[in-house]
Order: sequence, then structure tokens, then C-alpha cells
Amino acid sequence: MAKVHFTKMEGIGNDYVYVDATKDDLRLSPEQIQKLSDRNFGIGGDGVIFIRASNKGDFQMDMYNADGSSSEMCGNGIRCVGKYVFDHGLTNKKQPKIETGAGVLELDLKVNGSGKVEQVSVDMGKPILVPSLIPVKWENENPILEQPLSFLSELPGYSSYNLKFSAVSMGNPHCIIYVEDPDKFPVREIGPLIENHTELFPRRVNVEFVSLRGKDHLYQRTWERGAGETLACGTGACAVMTASHLNGKTGKDVRIDLRGGTLRVQLLESGHVLMTGPATEVFSGVVEV
Repeated sequence: MAKVHFTKMEGIGNDYVYVDATKDDLRLSPEQIQKLSDRNFGIGGDGVIFIRASNKGDFQMDMYNADGSSSEMCGNGIRCVGKYVFDHGLTNKKQPKIETGAGVLELDLKVNGSGKVEQVSVDMGKPILVPSLIPVKWENENPILEQPLSFLSELPGYSSYNLKFSAVSMGNPHCIIYVEDPDKFPVREIGPLIENHTELFPRRVNVEFVSLRGKDHLYQRTWERGAGETLACGTGACAVMTASHLNGKTGKDVRIDLRGGTLRVQLLESGHVLMTGPATEVFSGVVEV
């Protein structure tokens, strides 16, 4: 069994188990990650994130979903990585660069009067709209914006669902669907059907169910690939802003409410997406897995 020193952290309710692996480079099996993530028999979280040394940035974020599968990127997760490395004295930089599966991203840490990080802005890079790079199996390489999700209506019992989707990658794939009221929509029923439809989404997909709440104000629920419904998804919020702007629903500076809190997402002149939100440490401990 492995003895794991951990810190539980959350970004607007999107919670992960964080492990400092900068010195011993600890590796765990998918089964051990599932155990740590289990909310009844483990620590509980949407997955496990290892903070490792990097020769491309200041640190590497090595992320795993609650089912043990690896993931490229998590917007809420990387904000917590920034808070961890600063608050725990691993760096004194307020603009650390973090290596992820989506490339090296730069953070801007907002430190309070007590010397602790409260808010983090992340340059999430440019959204990917080319279907084969998201990836989506599509008939051409034009951006997928408000296209029929035809396979769902062909499933027995789902013929009444005439959903349209937009596809965006923020280093991980997202399927954005506008509905009248996400809280009244069967997210936990429809989400996994879309996530696991590998004929369309060969690496599975994160699914955002979105409604407009006002000018440049959105609300989303997220069904995350490998984790189920989560209280928040930072990369999902960035994908939602991108799709909403391209679909003519919002401008370039958007407030997005999620079940766990609110994010500000901006499309910069450079074409990059900037995400800003809180990061919180919950508790630390030692566990054997």
C-alpha cells in the first residue's frame, strides 16, 4: 500500500485531491485513484491531481478523473494548483507557468493581506474549433455551431429531443447545448449518452447544458467526462463563452454561473481566453491506498 500525503481543494465546488509529487514523483494506479476519489469510502473528489516537477514550466499538473482515466486539463483544477504551489512555499512567483496536457499555461495569482491566494486568472490559450482536433467525427472541418445532435433522437425513448450542439476544445473536448432551463433538464440521463457516443466523440466528451440569464450572463450545468455531473467546470465555462460569442448570444466578457459559484470568462484581443475565479483549500491529511 502507498502512503499518500494529500490536500483537498476546490474551485467553486469542482473538488480534487491534490498530491505534491514534486520530489518523489508518486504514481498511483487507476484503482487507487478511484479509491481516493470515492465520496463514501475515500477522501472524495472529482478526481486526483498530482503536482509534479516540469522542465517546460514551473510545475506540471498531472490530472486524473474520478474513474481513474487521465484528463488533459481542468480550469478549476489549475487555479487550485496555482494556490497550492504559492501558499505551500513551492514558489514565490505570482505568475507561475503550469505544464498541462493542453500545453503550458500562465497564471496570475491574486494574493490577499494574509499572503494567501484567493483568486486566480488563467490564460487558457486559444479555443480549438477544428472538428478533427477537438476531436469530433464530422463531415468537414468547419466550426460546429448549433448543429443537430441527430443520434439522440434516433435512440428509443429519445425521439422528442431535438437538441443542437456546438463543439469546442480548450485542450479537452466540449459539447455545448442550449436548453430553456438546465435545472429542469435531465442532465444526468442525457449527459452520459452524449459523453459516451464515441461514433461522434472518439475520446468521449464533456457536455455543457446552458441557458441565458441576461446580457453577457449565462448559467451552465456540466456532465464531465469520467466524473459525472460536477458543480463546476472551468474549461467548460471557457468553451461555453466561446460558443456563445460565436453563436451571437453574448459579447466577449461574460459572467457564467455554475452550481458551485461564478466565473468571469473573457475573450482577449489575442484570441486567447482568460478565466478568473476563486481557489480554496479545504483540508489536508495522510491516507493509505
